Order: sequence, then C-alpha cells, then structure tokens
Amino acid sequence: MSARVRTVVTGIGVAAPNGLGREEFWKALLAGENGIGAITRFDAARYPSRLAGQIRDFEPKEHLPSRLLPQTDVSTRYALAAADWALADAGLGPGSPLADYDVGVVTSTAQGGFDFTHREFHKLWSKGPEFVSVYESFAWFYAVNTGQISIRNGLRGPSAALVTEQAGGLDAIGHARRTVRAGTRAVLTGGVDSALDPWGFASQLAGGLVSTSADPERAYLPFDARAGGHVPGEGGAILVTEDAASARERGAARVYGEIAGYAATFDPAPGSDRPSGLCRAAELALSDAGLEAADIDVVLADGAGRPDADRVEAEALRAVFGPRGVPVTAPKSLTGRLAAGGGAADVATALLALRDQVVPHTAHTGSVPEEYGLDLVVGRPREAELRSALVLARGRHGFNSAVVVTAADNHNQGELPWHS
Repeated sequence: MSARVRTVVTGIGVAAPNGLGREEFWKALLAGENGIGAITRFDAARYPSRLAGQIRDFEPKEHLPSRLLPQTDVSTRYALAAADWALADAGLGPGSPLADYDVGVVTSTAQGGFDFTHREFHKLWSKGPEFVSVYESFAWFYAVNTGQISIRNGLRGPSAALVTEQAGGLDAIGHARRTVRAGTRAVLTGGVDSALDPWGFASQLAGGLVSTSADPERAYLPFDARAGGHVPGEGGAILVTEDAASARERGAARVYGEIAGYAATFDPAPGSDRPSGLCRAAELALSDAGLEAADIDVVLADGAGRPDADRVEAEALRAVFGPRGVPVTAPKSLTGRLAAGGGAADVATALLALRDQVVPHTAHTGSVPEEYGLDLVVGRPREAELRSALVLARGRHGFNSAVVVTAADNHNQGELPWHS
C-alpha cells in the first residue's frame, strides 16, 4: 500500500479529569475548569504531594458490562469507555461496514494496571496465593488495553501496544497511521493511563519531578517562572484513525482532520553537548507532513512544568519557529500530566481546536520568562485561523515524539466534501 494513503480521524473519545466524553472535555478546557485537586482515592496526608488530576465522576457500571469489572484495572475501564465513545462517534458500532480484520487497535500505557496488581499483591502477602485473582495474569500488563478493546469490539486487524512514557500516546497514533498506510482500513488508537493508588502514586513521586504545592491553581505551571514540577493525572483519549478513501466510501459522518505527519527521536546521552532530540522530532514531523514551520498555526507543547525541561522545549520551539513565531499552549495544565494519555488527549484537543478555530489557554501560568521567547496562550482561549497544529510529547529518559494534524479542509483535502 502506498505511503500516500491519507489517514484521517473520524472518531474521538476522551476520559479526562475535567470531563468525560469529547464535548464535555472540550467545554471544560475552554471554560478553564480545573481537574486538579486533592486526592480522594486514598489517604495521601503523609505524602509530600497530595494533588492529582483525578477522574471523579466515572461509574464503571454505567459504562461497562458487569462481567468486565472483575478483570479490569481502572485504566482499562477508562480505555474501554473511551474506545466505545470513539467508535460510536465514527459510526463504527454494531452493523458497521467495517468489522473483524478491517479494524486494528494500537494503544499505549506507561504504567500498566497499577491499582489492580497492587490490590492482588496485597492479597498475596496478607492472605496467600489462593486469594489472588486469576485475572492478575494479564490485567497489569501494558498490552491489556489493546487486548480488551480488541476483544470487546471484535476487532481483529493488526494491533500493537507501545511503551514510551509521556510520548507513548503520540507513538501509538504514529504507528496507527503506519498500519492504515499498510492496508488496514481503520485503527483505534491512543493512550490511557492511571496510577493513583498508594503505591502507584508513590512510584510517580519517586522521580522527584512532581510538584509539592498544595494549591491546585499553582501546583502545575508549564513555562512559568514559578514552575516547580508537574501534577500526575489519569485518563487519556482514544481516536478512530481511518483511510480517507475508506471513510468516504462508507459515508463517515465527519472527519476531524488528518494525521499528516509523525516523527520520534531519542535524546543524546546525558552529558553530551548535542542538543535535545525534540527540535529534530518537530522538524521531521513537519517534513513528513510536507509542511514548513510557517504553515503551523499552533503548537500543543509537552509542558513539563520544570524550569530545566521547559527551557529545553522553549529552545526547540525557537529553533523551529523563531522567537514568538507561533502560538503555543499546554492545556494539560487543567488535567495534570496523563502519562501515555497526555499526548493522545492533546491530539484530540488539537483536532477540536481546528474544528472550532480557537486555541485553549495554558491555565494558571502567568509569568513566562522573556528568554523563553514564547507566544504562550494564557489567561483565556484565543480565537485564530487554524489549519495545522503540531503536538509534542517528551517521555522520561529521552523519548521525543511529534504529530502534525491538519484541518479537514486543508492540506489538499478538497476531496472530502462530506466533512461537517
């Protein structure tokens, strides 16, 4: 199959701390509704950090059949629900012309089934092995979201699971596009994570990258002079990516945009005088999309929320776009960093921004160092003419990924008159 096959997004499902479902999440971003707050899932009083982007209004029984509940971690429940929403949005539910081997699944999780496996470990240590659930054999595993989505929906096309920490959601989307280009008509893809049980949260604190602020509006400040770390969150997004010709043939109700470019790089070894790989990832993704820097209308940044990492990202953006050369935003300031779910949620955000011609703002950030040279969208959303967006993500230990999305009526997309 030719690499010229175009991969469009026809369905979006989001499970995030500030909104369940595509439109609820989008409205919350534009309204500045903060999903970061005190952890309520366990007693965090003795932890140095006590805030998280926690999903608070998800009732599993309302979204999933009872038979799935004993065998799924909380992260898999979010992934299954988001997949259901994305499939329904794309019109690929029961009776769809695409089924079986026509549709694959490619997802990413950085943390696996933390809550499930720690609960079973507690049974093992306190009661004995006979009390451990048989589902522990797979519920913890990094590929479980791909597997459970595939089984629940009867999707037997080429499938995969990727693990590259915060960059994983973008890498999954990039691999899904590769799969579509190889001949699969559609691929369900994205990233979802959750590790907000006592041990999972402790593991996130261990790296020393999490903010210790007790104020939900000051704890996570991407690109701010006061930045002191990030806030962990849970959730993510699942997208339906599809061969544009196939989507047109089946009469898909809408197309949100095209996955026009993708690239991944790895940082040089610590101590090297070589620059970070983030700039190179952005350049390669632009080249893959056939676009120039001037063609990009907004960047959804990784926004680590630490001065050292924010400075590196700002340098990369200046190198690609020039000082203040493009609007930049990090709307994850309202959700926390969702690990593998963050990049996928940002791609969903970018597509909705292109749809509605508005850039969601970076909440709570208000003091951007002048030397960063960023046109950071702060204070409130910004209306703008948007045709293309660049989404960046950086995983720990050197992973960098970039995805370019273009609007449905842009980048030689005149053949999609059925877009709405």
